[in-house]
Amino acid sequence: MIVPFYNNQHDLNLLLAALTVQTHPLTRLQIVVADDGSTEAPQVPDLAMGLDVTIVRQEDAGFRAGTARNLGFRRTDGEVVLFLDGDTVPSKDYVEKLARLPGGLPDAVVSGRRRYADLGRWTPLGLLTWFAGQSPGPAHWDEPDWMTQEYARTRNLLDIHPRSYKYLIGAVLGCSREMFRETGGFDESIVGYGGEDYDFTYRAYNVGAVLAYVPGAVAWHDGRDWAGRTEAVQQTELKNRELMMLAARIPEPSMRGRGQMYSVVDVLVAVHADGWSLGAGVVCIRSFLATLDCAVTIHGKHPSTDGLRAAFTDDPRVRDVQPGKDTDEFIQSRARLHIEVSTAVGVSPEFADWVMNMLEGDVGTLLVSAHGRPILTAESHRRRSRLARYPGVPASMANEWFSHCDMDLPGSGLVLIGDEPKLAAIFGGY
Repeated sequence: MIVPFYNNQHDLNLLLAALTVQTHPLTRLQIVVADDGSTEAPQVPDLAMGLDVTIVRQEDAGFRAGTARNLGFRRTDGEVVLFLDGDTVPSKDYVEKLARLPGGLPDAVVSGRRRYADLGRWTPLGLLTWFAGQSPGPAHWDEPDWMTQEYARTRNLLDIHPRSYKYLIGAVLGCSREMFRETGGFDESIVGYGGEDYDFTYRAYNVGAVLAYVPGAVAWHDGRDWAGRTEAVQQTELKNRELMMLAARIPEPSMRGRGQMYSVVDVLVAVHADGWSLGAGVVCIRSFLATLDCAVTIHGKHPSTDGLRAAFTDDPRVRDVQPGKDTDEFIQSRARLHIEVSTAVGVSPEFADWVMNMLEGDVGTLLVSAHGRPILTAESHRRRSRLARYPGVPASMANEWFSHCDMDLPGSGLVLIGDEPKLAAIFGGY
């Protein structure tokens, strides 16, 4: 278990006391307290001396909860990793219940249930009395409706959709060691309160994680939720800053909207343009750029592709392919869809709708054919990543995880482009 900490010994005492009475075997519980540069270093109280607790520290360089979690992770060796914020007190069966799914399914990323109580005057001994059923619990507040309603609507996130990552809480998070490594851990460039868990859970979703909310794994946050403890006049300003930080990292449309260009795109398009004319290539690439939140790479060794690359030299969305070098990992891990184009086609808003419906429905692959010949294939990053972890999986099982869609050209929103379209007419509108 990794506990990010900053100047809050009182709540850490409660947290460690709660860990002494876990139903999970204490001999299999490793605790790392990751101090985010506190002015007073955390201490392990006498009550918790029987626990396996390690304290690590990083310098105070602003609020860096994600970096602290990564630091703590590097000091662990367990196959299941749980994250619990330092102002949060786990119930007696929290570890057992939250660790169960990622312990059996390495693809799982899970969130416990965070409840809100006034623990300011509670002592470790008083907490243990409450947990033993010998005294009533503290006063508490309701959980946010927008979260509880989503859990009910999606059967605790079993019915996954592209925004499910927003309903996993970093303060009560769990996953396998394998999944944490594949996701890349928390983004250490994020400094400031909030958002680092959205960024992590989005990337976990995008590499094919199975997401789940575990309501039985209850942890009590000391105080109200963020909205309840933040002045209304400050909420909009703080959330706007957080959103713009995330918009540069997460291409899912509800996070960034439309109208701004980012290096991280939603769709990576590979155009295989050997033998295409300049005009056909220009019209094809322009139609993708105008219709989708995408970046395009031009593939091919024919001299004609050199002229096509030169035509887009000034457009940062059209990126060259260096021999032996893949797309930047920061971008690659965040794009949701990979499209391969083998024939020059024009893309319409109708095709963009197909793409969004494909992602919304967690469809894994799309194949568009013309006259019995494939012209475009699309594969979700979720499918590509999960199958890379299980290279021997039969095609039948892969299609159970992520469905496949075949389409003919009519009705797909794609149109074939002639050998050498007249660009002057197309650009001029005549």
